[in-house]
Amino acid sequence: MKKLILVLTVAVIAGIGSWFVWRPVQAAPDVTFTGLDGKTMSMQDLRGKVVLVKFWATSCVTCVAQMPDTIANYNTYSPKGFETVAVAMQYDPPNYVLNYAQTRKLPFMVSVDAKGELARAFGDVKLTPTAFLIDKQGHIIKRYLGEYDKGEFQATVQKALAAG
Repeated sequence: MKKLILVLTVAVIAGIGSWFVWRPVQAAPDVTFTGLDGKTMSMQDLRGKVVLVKFWATSCVTCVAQMPDTIANYNTYSPKGFETVAVAMQYDPPNYVLNYAQTRKLPFMVSVDAKGELARAFGDVKLTPTAFLIDKQGHIIKRYLGEYDKGEFQATVQKALAAG
């Protein structure tokens, strides 16, 4: 009986371990972002960079509170191949988004998801802030919802930037 329990325990542990090693990698959706300035950038254009796609709204208190860190991370890591795209939710009035982006001098692309297509493509995002960290090959390596650990985020970005 003890041998059977031991064998089952080892099998379960091996199964869980193999799931972590060989779990399917989720590719970022093949979407195109349109900036407030009318310029476009596709996920294909971003290959070779580590990308943060952040869904936010001007009415979202947590989003607004996180924006200085988002700017700082962009300024720190963009010279090393990091890109940020801030996607304003469908319900956010475009003039509010434009005013916010201009008055805060957001240094990265800001896109308004006027039809909700980007949110749907990323798994039907409804809550803000929701962010996706994408590696150089276009795979989603982390999803962040709401508050997150700043140190862990920066460590993950640095690791992704260092990866080939």
